[in-house]
Amino acid sequence: MRPYFTRERFGRPQFLAGLLLLCFLAQALWLAQAELRVGHEPDGPEALRIGEGWKQWHGRGIAAAPFLDSENSAQEPLRGDGSGFDSEHSPLLYIVSAAPLLAWPRDFGGDSAAYWRWLPRIPFLACGLFLGASLWYVARRLCGNTGGFVALTFYCFSPSLIQASAVWHTEPEIVAAWGAFGTIFTAIAVAHTLYAPREVVLWNWRRIVLLGVSLAIAVGSQFSLIVLVPMALGFLLYVAPVRRQAGVVIWTAACVVGLVLLFAIYFFHAHAFAQSMRHAASWGATWRGFAVLGVYKQVALQVWRASPAAAMWLPVAVVTYTVWPRTRYFGNTAPLLVAVLFLGLGMAHPHVAGAGFLLAAIPFLFIFVSGVLADLLETSYRPLVMACIVGMMAAYVVWSVVNLAQVPRG
Repeated sequence: MRPYFTRERFGRPQFLAGLLLLCFLAQALWLAQAELRVGHEPDGPEALRIGEGWKQWHGRGIAAAPFLDSENSAQEPLRGDGSGFDSEHSPLLYIVSAAPLLAWPRDFGGDSAAYWRWLPRIPFLACGLFLGASLWYVARRLCGNTGGFVALTFYCFSPSLIQASAVWHTEPEIVAAWGAFGTIFTAIAVAHTLYAPREVVLWNWRRIVLLGVSLAIAVGSQFSLIVLVPMALGFLLYVAPVRRQAGVVIWTAACVVGLVLLFAIYFFHAHAFAQSMRHAASWGATWRGFAVLGVYKQVALQVWRASPAAAMWLPVAVVTYTVWPRTRYFGNTAPLLVAVLFLGLGMAHPHVAGAGFLLAAIPFLFIFVSGVLADLLETSYRPLVMACIVGMMAAYVVWSVVNLAQVPRG
């Protein structure tokens, strides 16, 4: 049996990537601490998540299906449709927020708020780390070590992703972003294994489960991410055109796994699950946003906030991709297409869903930019490109840390 702890799996690149991820975690902890050290009670959205999750964990109903105070909650335009059900999310975010509090042995009084309020943030901090690790793994496989480090540096000093992981005055869209990223690249990985001369479905059972888990996380975090289901099938059929029947079988099995896990999020309460699915806003797109110039400005601002360095390299990457055929291969094209689609869906979906799509697009943009930069590093202009990358990355890191240190308390 081949040993697991080898230099190939745990060498210098993995060590450096781990250090970058620790920097990301430290920044997210600092940002969360800037809010939590004040010691106030949770704000409205966080208190609602914790209260609804606490209700479900203690057998007093299903979180947000309907809300405890359905009359007040249904009046929130981002939450309900007048029925008391959350039309944007399943109970996943609610029970994840409240789950760590089950280990808290004390009362949730105001004096102890500075301590127990850390617990609901832990799952989302973990999701931020997992998404960063997934990004590093995929980018390194597609672009090599240099491309992987570029993508991971974009990620680890991204103000938007740090904020989302710390849940600092924002909704926890980081869970949806992680689920979307995992769904797309797991589907691609499964498709590549179809070329192996093995019993396809049985051999891929681990990846089938992983694809189902990714789908459940994504759709459970945001109902409108149901678009990932046909997207996953599209990648399966495109990457492995010679085994399309096997691809459909694997996709179907993964969807069944995802559906079962989504049902499990409702603690297998069939009535609550059925009613929640009936009120779910799986498609709330409106195309009016594409005719408003301010929407494009807002999207551009979101991309800039996600990573100024990546935003500055993005035009270079797009132009290079357009004029240089060598860069137009699947490893660059797939993340670009997904990012453009998510940005478009973010413009088409108002309120909460749009923010989730915009954040989910960012890791794919990072991979696209890092992939094109890795291609440029293989040209005769490597010294110049490398100098530009190192200089901009250093300025980006300093800018991010300085701005983070200036975050006010509360």
